Amino acid sequence: MSKTNILTKHFPEMEDGAIESTLEGVLLFQGHQHVRSRPMVYSPGLCIVIQGHKVGYLGGKKFTYDSDHYLVTSVTMPFECETFGTPKEPVRGLYINLDMGVLRELIGKVDIPLEQTKAADKTLPLGIGPAEMDNEMIDALCRLLKCIQSEIEVEILGKGIIREIMYRALCGTQAALLYSIATHNGTFSQVARALKVIQNDYADNLDVELLASSAHMSVSAFHRAFKEMTSDSPMQYLKKIRLTKARDMIVQDSLKAYAAADRVGYESASQFSREFKRHFGQTPAEMMRELRA
Repeated sequence: MSKTNILTKHFPEMEDGAIESTLEGVLLFQGHQHVRSRPMVYSPGLCIVIQGHKVGYLGGKKFTYDSDHYLVTSVTMPFECETFGTPKEPVRGLYINLDMGVLRELIGKVDIPLEQTKAADKTLPLGIGPAEMDNEMIDALCRLLKCIQSEIEVEILGKGIIREIMYRALCGTQAALLYSIATHNGTFSQVARALKVIQNDYADNLDVELLASSAHMSVSAFHRAFKEMTSDSPMQYLKKIRLTKARDMIVQDSLKAYAAADRVGYESASQFSREFKRHFGQTPAEMMRELRA
């Protein structure tokens, strides 16, 4: 039986879309059609596609995640994503949030290969990338998919299986990326502190000088390192986060565009409308009409 068949055999029945599973921190998703490339923001986690495939685009780079590769996102990351699903072969998968406490505990117990720790210390990896799916990860995912279909198994086994999946990821081909974000030293961690400031205070009047100060770096070094990690300048990244937050308010909370613009820190509603259409390819009103249709 193929890897795809092994995992899809245990995937629960669900409608197209994304839903929280019975286990906290695990999201299930499914789609029966092709979705053109569009802006997305992934939180730190593992995106595991067990059927169909997705393609990410970031800073001129392209990466595929499918039944052979899961996606590791170490920091909140805006990028373009295209989904390839069909009525006969829908995209199915799950997203597992990163638990930094568990990662740090595991790193303290596991001998991360020396070359990976040196790579994490000396180079600044992009904050997102595909890792090879191995048999040990597939086995753990099978048990997770079976577990979430039983409340008693979720209560007794759930956290242990998630812990094992984090361990398997630490043994995988993106271990250096996880090591970089889970440890408290190095340039990666410094920039990650500034990213958290943006996530928490995106509506405030943030500038590069303030963000560089939060990372304890000079402006020039911070700007260079930030772009290496995210493929965006700090202000480009802030704009994408603001626009995504505003879109969620408009779509999920039915907030008027001008009100959402104000809440995410825009002083000009007309500037917000221009940048929203440039980023998402449609105005807030067009987006709502499409969703209703």
